[in-house]
Amino acid sequence: MSSAAWSTPATIQAQVQRLWDSGRLLAAHVSGEALFPLSLNIRRPGNSELGAQFDAVRRWIRELEDGSKSAKGHGYVITWQEINHRQLGRNRLPLSVVLPEQADALRLIGCTGQLRRFEQLAAQSLQAFPVLAGWLARRPLTVLEQAPAWGRILAILQWFVAHPRPGLYLRQLDIAGVDGKFIETRKALLTELLDLVMPPEAVNLQALGARQFEMRYGLLAKPVLIRFRMLDAAHHIGGLCDLSVPVAQFASLLTKVKRVFITENEINGLAFPDVSDSMVIFGGGYGAERLADIAWLQDRQIVYWGDIDTHGFAILDRLRSFLPQAQSMLMDLATLEAHRLLWGQEESHQRFGGQLARLSSAEQALFQMLRDDVLGERLRMEQERLGYDWVSAAIRQL
Repeated sequence: MSSAAWSTPATIQAQVQRLWDSGRLLAAHVSGEALFPLSLNIRRPGNSELGAQFDAVRRWIRELEDGSKSAKGHGYVITWQEINHRQLGRNRLPLSVVLPEQADALRLIGCTGQLRRFEQLAAQSLQAFPVLAGWLARRPLTVLEQAPAWGRILAILQWFVAHPRPGLYLRQLDIAGVDGKFIETRKALLTELLDLVMPPEAVNLQALGARQFEMRYGLLAKPVLIRFRMLDAAHHIGGLCDLSVPVAQFASLLTKVKRVFITENEINGLAFPDVSDSMVIFGGGYGAERLADIAWLQDRQIVYWGDIDTHGFAILDRLRSFLPQAQSMLMDLATLEAHRLLWGQEESHQRFGGQLARLSSAEQALFQMLRDDVLGERLRMEQERLGYDWVSAAIRQL
């Protein structure tokens, strides 16, 4: 081992810094773990190096001593080992270093002030919520990272405990110093904490992730909208033909249209030609499940127009699970072959071990050809690429 590999005051400091970065030094204040006196191993010269590099060894020992508590008044204490070298006789060699007290470790890495700050924040947290003890021991560095905001975070927890499942928008929460953006940017952290402090019945465990934060804790979320166009002027609503409304309002829509088209691509919905007694819904891919609870759709003719790819057929299959009368449009082999020059590729296939149970035999055959790359690798025919005359003719034939 060369002298460059022997431990120095800097490498000892780095070991202590790693303990801090792991959170262990802070966690001990909550968990009660006794860390001190803390012994640290060091890399030192081997027997062969004592004779071959004796001057370097002496400089190494002096450097360690200069950085120790005996020289600086704080830091590590060297433990020594007496050795009897056949060439050099009896000598004393550093064996390890010991940090006697926590204060020595903190001064070594310059974190004394941060520990005091953590102690204050942890005390406030435990006074308000003793149940957070385990979390504080696991995530002490997060507390320091959020130190300027920690008082407001505790205020949020206290508010939710006092108002479980409030049925309000974030904008309506009256918490001093807290606005909606403050919560929006800390949803992941607040989820960890709220799950611990809230009673189990106040948390919807089925709602996961930042997007379902409101649902998890009984807040009102931005309503999911359904966009649709009336394709017949006789069915316009107050003179309007293109509208976006919450799902609940769409469910109560009073309309006498007989046929409902569903298409995924926005521009297709906008360019959809006039059709008597009809409307078109902008589907939103797998989000078409928003339509599952729209009772009045059950007795209308439903026509689905999706991409000719594995995902398009998977969406069609799922749509039929709640609208079994749905028929497909422009999702056939003839349409695919007529637009060969415009074929593209899916990013990923929708894989199934068997068949999609709700497809017709022709749809099933085309789906399997696409899934198995019979006509080309990850073949995709996007609906917006279809010729407009071809589309118009298909609509007229319905």
